Amino acid sequence: MTFKETQAQFKIVDVAQIKSDPAHPRQHIDEDALESLANSIRKKGLIHPLVVQPADASGFHTLIVGERRLRAAILAGEQAVPVLIRHCEPGEVLEVRIFENLGLGVRVALEARDMANAIQRITEGFETQETAAEHFGRTPAWLNQATAAANLSPKVSALLDSGKISSTGTAIQLEKLVKKNEAKAESLIDQAQQLPEGEKLVKKIVDTALSEEGGRRKRKEAVSAATTPVSLAAMDASDLPPGEDLRDPPPATRSRVNPGKVKRVADMLGLSDGDEEEILVRLIDEFLALKGEGSSPF
Repeated sequence: MTFKETQAQFKIVDVAQIKSDPAHPRQHIDEDALESLANSIRKKGLIHPLVVQPADASGFHTLIVGERRLRAAILAGEQAVPVLIRHCEPGEVLEVRIFENLGLGVRVALEARDMANAIQRITEGFETQETAAEHFGRTPAWLNQATAAANLSPKVSALLDSGKISSTGTAIQLEKLVKKNEAKAESLIDQAQQLPEGEKLVKKIVDTALSEEGGRRKRKEAVSAATTPVSLAAMDASDLPPGEDLRDPPPATRSRVNPGKVKRVADMLGLSDGDEEEILVRLIDEFLALKGEGSSPF
């Protein structure tokens, strides 16, 4: 009789009466993932029953499928677990285990946005993000990431619904770009809306735009740090070179940049002639583009 033809009996069994099979293919289990599953079991119990062989002469059931669930249940402190008792011939056991782990449509993870919406609804039942994250046995940072797809703006959500964005992950990255550079994000959104049927805005394009925005911000911070005068009132005497005094600051050095040249460059770049920082940032971008380090997002 094959496994498919055997009758199943549901029962609650003491974990001490279930023994693992040394021949089970699952030999390596991630400890962090196991702790996460154990946390789930502590909260809601074992949702999916184990599948075990009928008890032997000593009263022990040999596990067929559910190695991780059994270990996590023990880790969670469970004394008894739900099981399905089914006879399985030795020659078919391995195939049953592999088919169960392959899934083959039996267990399919929720789509990322559906999962995010579900987690968001659960989170709303808690007073703070911290307590909600603790309920899931995760960090607040994880919770923010897990619910990101539930908080997409209408425009980005519409692109995802219409198939103009390649994935939920792309949509989340696009939302990050909105916060960093709304104008650039709007440009990508407009271009995505105009893509021909069947074409999508891919994640690599959005990631590149985010990377470029991060690099531009770092360059601006570096320029600002280099051009901002240091207040002597904020300096300690130990910060000064030997022989100098807070009461006798060194004379200010004059800029070596010709104002006339600055104005000419500003006119060429279409910038205000007095904003030397913006001019420098633009020149850096132009130079990188010339050297092939910068690229258009499309």
